[in-house]
Amino acid sequence: MSSSRYHSRPAALATSRSKRPAAFASCSSTRRRRRTADAAAATGDSSLWASLHEDLVGQIAWRVLAGDLRDYIRFRAVCPNWRSSTACPRGRGIVDRRFHPRRWMLLPEGHGLHPGHSKLRGFVRFFNLSTGAFVRVHLPLFRDHCVLDSIDGILLLQRDHDTAIRLLHPFTGDILDFPPLETLLRYVHPMLLGSKWYYIRSIRAASLNVSVDEDVSLMILGAPGMLQVAFATSGEQQWKVSSWYLKDIFSELSFQGKIYVVCEIGKSTGERILQIDPPELEGTEPWVPPPKLIAKCPVNKPGKISFYYLVECNSEVLVVAISSGIDRKILVYRLADLMLGRTVLMTCIDGNAIFIGGRNLCVRSKAFPILVGDTIVFYYREGHCFAEYHLSRGTLLPALDRSIIANAVSSPNAVSSPRSIIYHINTCCYRQIWNKGQIKFLGKTAKWRVKGKWRIGA
Repeated sequence: MSSSRYHSRPAALATSRSKRPAAFASCSSTRRRRRTADAAAATGDSSLWASLHEDLVGQIAWRVLAGDLRDYIRFRAVCPNWRSSTACPRGRGIVDRRFHPRRWMLLPEGHGLHPGHSKLRGFVRFFNLSTGAFVRVHLPLFRDHCVLDSIDGILLLQRDHDTAIRLLHPFTGDILDFPPLETLLRYVHPMLLGSKWYYIRSIRAASLNVSVDEDVSLMILGAPGMLQVAFATSGEQQWKVSSWYLKDIFSELSFQGKIYVVCEIGKSTGERILQIDPPELEGTEPWVPPPKLIAKCPVNKPGKISFYYLVECNSEVLVVAISSGIDRKILVYRLADLMLGRTVLMTCIDGNAIFIGGRNLCVRSKAFPILVGDTIVFYYREGHCFAEYHLSRGTLLPALDRSIIANAVSSPNAVSSPRSIIYHINTCCYRQIWNKGQIKFLGKTAKWRVKGKWRIGA
């Protein structure tokens, strides 16, 4: 091929462009004008949204916040006007209940990757029990802290070097300090075996309250060896305890600043549900009111023993009764009905799945396709598997495939390598898995270990 053909090609192209039909030229210019008009319209629309009245922006923002805090944060990031017209959660993430990340739960990674592990590089994952959304947050604080509990999404931490209790908002970074746990050692029963640290670090329920003056108080119900309820206000140096004590507690729940417990008051009277109100901070000496009897658990059938569990579901408290034995029967009641003396069975829980464990969780099944709606998920010891009981059908089936169940460990709170989201959610029911290490006892020295460091207990 001669080079003359290459030299003549640009001229030919120029000639072809000059001879382009007028219709094509008009079409291209029309498209350019249309793109310009669309861009101008988009700019105009965005300017209209950005110029919404401050009151209207505020009303929309509170509706968004009622759904999820993360959506509210995104809403404020749309434009400067929306940001200036709405309240900033940073600095008020704990003292303002509206900014509590209620449905967000710390995700146990499993495989020994506790929060603060070097392989996580300071990041911690959270997931939403209602939407199934996941988010990763950088929290280097876990280098010298461990997680003891979660209250409405607010993390309850213990600092390593002085055992101080701290509340952390995972999305705003707000922190409140409370007295060291070591000030509670003298309240542990002296006849108990092992380390006293176990009884004060194993928190069964915790609640926080904010007064009109924005004073934040914290109330803690410890392990069975800690019979009294501990409470303190942020900034104090010593924990206080209630003048009364509780024993024979079967289930506990923190809900809207109060603690609810199922306990046996007398063998002839059966199980009762008690309500523990927040501490009274007015007056010369703060105190916790005695628990109030608010409901009786339904009477068991002859020859049947039921265990009762409390769980929050759709902003109300449910009572789950699980019978013992191989032929399991599970019944669900509303606490509000039991308080009125009515025993109305629930066969539908709005498509949710309730996990029963050390703590009890309500999870939206639509957010996690592997879950079945209107079911109770628990560890079925007789079958050595996770089982789900369908409330309307009355059926009890494995919650996972047999191949997965066969590889699971025998204890529900020792799943070190979860293979399914069901395992991850179940480990959230056992908060000690969030810690950097299990408490270990070494003879009479009663040492306990946190993050590889040995400390001498009492």
